[in-house]
Amino acid sequence: MSDGLVLRAVSVVLGDHALIDRFDLIVKRGECVTLMGPSGCGKSTLLAYVAGSLDAAFRGDGRVLLDGDDVTERPPEARRIGILFQDDLLFPHLSVGGNLAFGLAGEVHTRDERRRLVEAALREADLAGFADRDPATLSGGQRARVALMRTLLARPRGLLLDEPFNKLDTRLRDDMRAFVFEHARKLALPVLLVTHDEADARAAGGRVLEFGVDAGLPGR
Repeated sequence: MSDGLVLRAVSVVLGDHALIDRFDLIVKRGECVTLMGPSGCGKSTLLAYVAGSLDAAFRGDGRVLLDGDDVTERPPEARRIGILFQDDLLFPHLSVGGNLAFGLAGEVHTRDERRRLVEAALREADLAGFADRDPATLSGGQRARVALMRTLLARPRGLLLDEPFNKLDTRLRDDMRAFVFEHARKLALPVLLVTHDEADARAAGGRVLEFGVDAGLPGR
């Protein structure tokens, strides 16, 4: 049984149309695999199936394993799979520190330990002293870093990236790519990236799979 993220015969159907047809993939720990292709070809839908958040309009089948553990039937919160989107999805009613504390793994119970972990995450994101800040006062790059650290504080076993750099300006994209992939490699997470940007794929440094009609891979 392979370590990392394993997809076995994954299919996703919308109505009578198969967006994804018996797709197999192994993403080893510390590896990033990039999925590229035109809009609507099933890339983000595949991430939703892996995360356990597939819309009810779709029918999905196939197995999702993490380090040999079959998580296919588990709800999203029990899969230990982190995901970042184009939007950072920070909670506006919580402070920066509150957002990070929300992401903490359930086994962290004491107030002192929670505070210590939040403060360490802020230092790692170069945001020391920002715990009491309103997320609305942060720049786009700062918000993106908080979103990643919140995801990592949940101690995921895998990471999904759904065009998370798309809304950042060019300079911030370079910085955020380096920040995300450095942390993923340090934690030896298997990463699945969806993007339209070849620069994202180059920064990820792993295999690139083309989804689409002529690519020989699932998609329209």
